[in-house]
Amino acid sequence: MDTQNLSSEIDIRKNKIKTLKDEGFIVYAEKFDRTNTLLEAKGLVDGTNVKVCGRMTFRRVMGKLSFFALEDVNARLQISISRNEVDEKDYAFFKTMVDVGDFLGVEGELYTTHTGERTVRTRKFVLLSKAILPLPEKFHGLVNLDQRYRERSMDLVSNEESRTVFLKRSKFISFIRHFLEENGFTEVETPILQSAVCGASAKPFFTKHNALNKICNLRIAPEVYLKRVIAGGFDRVFEVAKCFRNEGMDTSHLQEFTMVEWYASYWNFEDNIKFFTKFLREAIKTVNGDGSMVLQFKGHTLDFSKEFSRINYTDKINEILGFNVLEFTDANELKKKVVQTGLFTMNDFVDCKTVGGVIDYVYKRKIRENIIEPTVLYNYPACLVPLARRNDEDNRRIDMFQVLVCGDEICKAYSELVDPVVQREALEEQAKARLEGDDEAMELDEDFLTAMEHGMPPISGLGFGVDRLMCLLTNQESIRDVVLFPLMK
Repeated sequence: MDTQNLSSEIDIRKNKIKTLKDEGFIVYAEKFDRTNTLLEAKGLVDGTNVKVCGRMTFRRVMGKLSFFALEDVNARLQISISRNEVDEKDYAFFKTMVDVGDFLGVEGELYTTHTGERTVRTRKFVLLSKAILPLPEKFHGLVNLDQRYRERSMDLVSNEESRTVFLKRSKFISFIRHFLEENGFTEVETPILQSAVCGASAKPFFTKHNALNKICNLRIAPEVYLKRVIAGGFDRVFEVAKCFRNEGMDTSHLQEFTMVEWYASYWNFEDNIKFFTKFLREAIKTVNGDGSMVLQFKGHTLDFSKEFSRINYTDKINEILGFNVLEFTDANELKKKVVQTGLFTMNDFVDCKTVGGVIDYVYKRKIRENIIEPTVLYNYPACLVPLARRNDEDNRRIDMFQVLVCGDEICKAYSELVDPVVQREALEEQAKARLEGDDEAMELDEDFLTAMEHGMPPISGLGFGVDRLMCLLTNQESIRDVVLFPLMK
């Protein structure tokens, strides 16, 4: 609809509202006592009397008989209205004062048309809420991606795929809680406003707490607080946590995102590999709704019922570079050695402040993007994650794993570091790196260290981004397609 016609349409609708209000008509009703949702009504037998309601998304006026559709997020139901079934005044009201986009309540009898469509024959109807703006053109919907994200309400109305994605997201969140609780985990809540940047390597958001006259950071991860809960005696805990990282935006990253982390006492990372594999397979079956463990993603058909491949992270890095990266403790020396391979230039590593940063850069350019099938990466250099437990045979390595699919990191997990002396040393190194310009390094969290000094059991924890995993589960290209209201410029 062009701008001139849209303006005219809006004026007509506004005039209708004014006319109705001038006549004492309640344009925006208080409530409607429905007997059945649209989906429920479609499953009832012919002859059943129902009261249904929803947004009118289609109508076809044909003299004495008209058809229209009521719709909500779960179903669409056809309604017929005839001058033989309602009085002439009400039928005229429907034809002249009701528009597509309005919300209606209908009382009538279910029947099936000769084309096999379940329909309600209207005996009474009531206008519940009048729309000023027309709906997007139904056939095309909102085709502009930016507009779809900004006007999500109308995207949901006009785009069945969007509705399906967000219904699946709701189902997935429910599944997470049910699955973890069935396996002995307790859901807890930890602070979003925090006093130390800790729990992940990320650039934080900061805010001012006026009452305390204190600068706080928004949570980048719930890790250290959840481990403090374990120290308090809880055996297995999890959180569905809103987290915030003040970093770049792309199809797999947003500054505000939803993360799930769980921690299990007395597990190691191998236990978590088994548990996450089971979790992921059950999640896929639940979201698919048909028991299938096959997904389409980024043009690939992926069967998650098969055994996941495994890649030794450190060995693969060493194979690519031709030397052992674990032998380096100085970032500049490692950069020089890597550049000598001819695979990279020194300019590639300008933003890499640490040994871990250099290794991670090589991984992202030479390993990650080539992984398609569900794959477990394990055996990481200790410099990459200061909160992970060092391997007993070689303390330069950590017992950590990630699951990757089509180049996307689906989860990160490890056997947790519970040695307070080693943990303090690791966080002191992080604090030093932060002072030297690494704005993704962690701060020293004394409250966390105090809890650790009181004693923690062996622990393995795992975290994953709900939004990124939803892209996989629903075959969406961008994380914005699975977040209802992503922040826009």
